[in-house]
Amino acid sequence: MPLFLFVSDLHGSASRYAALEREIARVRPRVVLLGGDLLPHFASIDPVEYVEEDLAPLFRRLRNGLGEDYPEVGLVLGNDDTRLAEAPLKRIEEEEGLWVYLHRRRVEMAGWPVFGYNCVPPTPFQLKDFERFDVSRYLDPGCLAPEEGLLTVEVPLYDLRFGTIMADLEELVGEEDLRGALLLMHSPPYRTALDRAALDGQKIEMVPLELNVGSLAIRRLVEARHPRVGLHGHIHESPRITGAWREILGGTHLFSAAHDGAELALILFDPGHPEQAERLLVPA
Repeated sequence: MPLFLFVSDLHGSASRYAALEREIARVRPRVVLLGGDLLPHFASIDPVEYVEEDLAPLFRRLRNGLGEDYPEVGLVLGNDDTRLAEAPLKRIEEEEGLWVYLHRRRVEMAGWPVFGYNCVPPTPFQLKDFERFDVSRYLDPGCLAPEEGLLTVEVPLYDLRFGTIMADLEELVGEEDLRGALLLMHSPPYRTALDRAALDGQKIEMVPLELNVGSLAIRRLVEARHPRVGLHGHIHESPRITGAWREILGGTHLFSAAHDGAELALILFDPGHPEQAERLLVPA
């Protein structure tokens, strides 16, 4: 049975990537999926150099060492990543086949269709390369609209103002039956055990902040179309606050690989038996 390894929110940590490399070599999964926020902070590095000089060499070492056991690798980026990383990711995919960049794509991996998506609803943070309005132009208190923040690649203003995660997902999945599909999406669905932020008691102009900060569009997609598995990250503290890294929503098994401890969190699962998934916290 195919074994999938899911990881997210490495944020360019050399020690976490070293732990990931060791675990892939040890576990030898058939598929490795990376769920976004993969690079160091965008102001601290050249993202093109990071992909070319750090990320690609890691997967080349794995391919050289594992040979025929080298897994299929799929990845998305997250809201802390910059769109400047897309060009080297796509070029290395085309030239070397080290990975598949899955944002707004459907790709079969080990016989299972995987749909990828980077974007999250608006946050208070400045970088807006992978932030979109969710289902409307509503903004939670304290958040910045996509057109009000920093973009590293030019995007049409109309798209920034009126594009939504909901419309993107409708275009992505079309009319396909999702009951046998996997969603690899950086944002978790709204109001689950996976999207609980540590905002208790905080207010903006006397208005309490929303404690659940996931995507309503992703939740609606899961509830309406019942994909087999949802793979998410983004809210590091949520598993600690809720005590849960998994949830079942409308029959869909949702997993989070986000983690705010010192370890690297890995999710190992077989899409045919998602109820048997396990979470490993690996020293990093």
